Amino acid sequence: MGLAFLFPGQGSQAVGMGGALYEAFASAREVFQEVDEALGQKLYGLMSQGPEEDLTLTENAQPALMAVSVAVTRVLEAEFGVSVAQASFIAGHSLGEYSALAAAGAITLADTARLLKLRGQAMQRAVPVGAGAMASLIGPKTDVALAEAAAAVGAEVGVCVVANDNNQGNVVISGDRAAVDKAIEAAKALGARAIPLNVSAPFHCPLMQPAADEMAKALASTLIIAPRAPLVANVTARPVLDADVIRSLLVEQVTGRVRWRESMLWLANEGGVTRFAEAGAGKVLSGMAKRIAPDVEATPLNTPADLEAFAASLKG
Repeated sequence: MGLAFLFPGQGSQAVGMGGALYEAFASAREVFQEVDEALGQKLYGLMSQGPEEDLTLTENAQPALMAVSVAVTRVLEAEFGVSVAQASFIAGHSLGEYSALAAAGAITLADTARLLKLRGQAMQRAVPVGAGAMASLIGPKTDVALAEAAAAVGAEVGVCVVANDNNQGNVVISGDRAAVDKAIEAAKALGARAIPLNVSAPFHCPLMQPAADEMAKALASTLIIAPRAPLVANVTARPVLDADVIRSLLVEQVTGRVRWRESMLWLANEGGVTRFAEAGAGKVLSGMAKRIAPDVEATPLNTPADLEAFAASLKG
């Protein structure tokens, strides 16, 4: 059985996430405490008590989601003897790549927390609030070709690109607000539904280049080693172990497309993965995995009971 650990991205955050792990396991509490110390803020207090609007801020949501994901994998190892190194591959959706690399030992937890705090701040600085936009194109007719055609119409008046190829029926576009608005109208004419996203910046598009430049500087001075399992990267949808290549892909990822559908197809086909385990908050990626590769098993790991059952199934 080929196993891949998946790590969720922004949007999966919720007040209370990680709380059951915090209460049940010292290894989880240690993760949250280490992240708090690295950032010099009481991030876990914000995660557990809110307010939600503060947790949703990009600079808080990114390290918070990473902390929950790493807590899951630390508890699996400390309490149940299940290591990320047992997986054939790891993959993370956008910021989830950092979670994956921290869980697999490629970047220290403290460095990952600081990088994600900076990443969130840099993304917010890159484009004035309100100047950019993102929209999710959904529906049975929605695919990358439709989204690219709609984005091309939007690009007539500004930056507009496909940002996230999540799965058949769910593709996200990003760019200048006027361009995205025009692309939304084009997408509707092509038979898709379009939902503007409540985001603070237009992620994964060329407008994020200032943020990519900031991350390049920060990553250049960060120690990165080969992860304990190959990372299937967002921008290539292919596995990588080389630390220097990972470093450059993390920079490219800020402005590049999240090729999630392609990544899942590669894992399920060429990668031989039959089981996905989503380590962290929510179950968005588990649902996507089942839509992309219906024959695979996909398990969200949120609660102590989830972790115990998952570990038992591996030993069964």
